[in-house]
Formats: sequence, structure tokens, C-alpha cells
Amino acid sequence: MLNYLKNHPFAVDAFFESSLVFTFAVHKEEVQNLIPECLELDTFQDKWAFVAAAMVQTKNLRPKGFPKFMGNDFFLIGYRIFVRYTNKAGKRLRGLYILKSETDKKKMQIMGNIFTHYNYTTTDIHQTEDESTTEIHSVQSKFNIKLSKTDQEISLPEHSPFADWKEARRFAGPLPFTFTYNETTKEVLIIEGVRQNWIPKPVKVIDYHFEFLNILQLKNPILANTFIIKNIPYYWKKGKIESWK
Repeated sequence: MLNYLKNHPFAVDAFFESSLVFTFAVHKEEVQNLIPECLELDTFQDKWAFVAAAMVQTKNLRPKGFPKFMGNDFFLIGYRIFVRYTNKAGKRLRGLYILKSETDKKKMQIMGNIFTHYNYTTTDIHQTEDESTTEIHSVQSKFNIKLSKTDQEISLPEHSPFADWKEARRFAGPLPFTFTYNETTKEVLIIEGVRQNWIPKPVKVIDYHFEFLNILQLKNPILANTFIIKNIPYYWKKGKIESWK
């Protein structure tokens, strides 16, 4: 029963007040061993793979069909790799493989670990703003970001493998599918996210540090792009399982 519950057995509704995503380019050889055998890296120029840190402020998270007042508000952090999966119908799906998930509330950790395989942990999240900057940091998780609220034209991060924001936006997201693999049963769990009005906007990054990138022992992760989207209705469909090979 527990395994069944962890396979995302019902659709989930939410509202994204904001979704901030830092995407890092790394040499594909560095992360190949981090994904299961059923997936392949979603690479750019057959050289770069991507690891992303997503920070999402959710509102009214609840089983789909339930009234909003039964929902909960959580801050979610997900570290994931961009991947592809070829399903039984022969269709190649672009999506994400989750490496680590964090949240600001114990309730989300408990419920998230009952109904998903994402291994949520609880951490401290602190957000401060002034007229010109936004900062988010965590003492426990050892990350810190500082963003500018500038209205001026924003350049791609230095050394980004993308030629321009259009290329960065087209390649780097959003990716609708999330994959989990059961190595024992050789089964793939596919969860599809459905969104509306997804218009990512570039963000000017003043400074950042993610200790989790050091834990992964990545040699030289390059900030490829940073986007934010706001006020997005979102839901995840019920998980689908298919055998692999």
C-alpha cells in the first residue's frame, strides 16, 4: 500500500505565486551516473547537461477537485537534472529527474514523502526584500541568492552556453514531465505537469551559492540562465506507470 501511495495516485492542484529557476550547465560526463538506466540526458550541443535549482512559492496545494480552503501554502525547493525518456509508444518525452527536494514546512515533508518518491526534507527559508533587491537564503541548506529588481535589459550570465535568451528559454524549460524509476521492478513512474500562462522572464543575478552543487562534486557548473514566472495555475496529473524493456 505504501508503494502505491508514493506513486502519485491522484492529481494535485496548486497556484504558483512564483517559480524561480537557476539552470546550470555541466559537462555531460559529470552527471551521467546520477540518472537511472531508463533515462538519457537532455543535452545541448551534445556537450552540456543541465542541473537546475527551482524555488517555488505555492498556494492552496491540494488534491485536485478539493476546495481551495483545504489547500496549504508551501515553499518548495527542487534540485533536478534535465532528461529525456522514450515511452512505450516511442515518443520522446522531455522532463526532469529529481535529485533532492526541500520545503519550509514539516507537513509538506510528511505528505510529500507519503505520496511521492522525492524524499523531502524540511529546511529554514528566509526571504528579504528592499526597493532594489531580493534575497533568499537558508542556514541549514547553505544556499544564498541575491537578485536585482532592475527594469533594464538583462544579459545572459557570463559563459552561458546559450547564444541568447530565446535559445535559453526554448531549450531549458519548462519541462512538463517528471520521472521516477524503480530499479527492482524496471518500472518508470511518469508525472505530467499542466500549466497556464507560462511566460518566463529573465532575472538579473547579483550573487548565488548552492551548497548542494558542491555535494554533487560538480567541477565547474556554469550558470546558464535564471528565469522567474509568477501567478501560474498549475496541476500535476495522476502518475502513470509503465514497464521499461
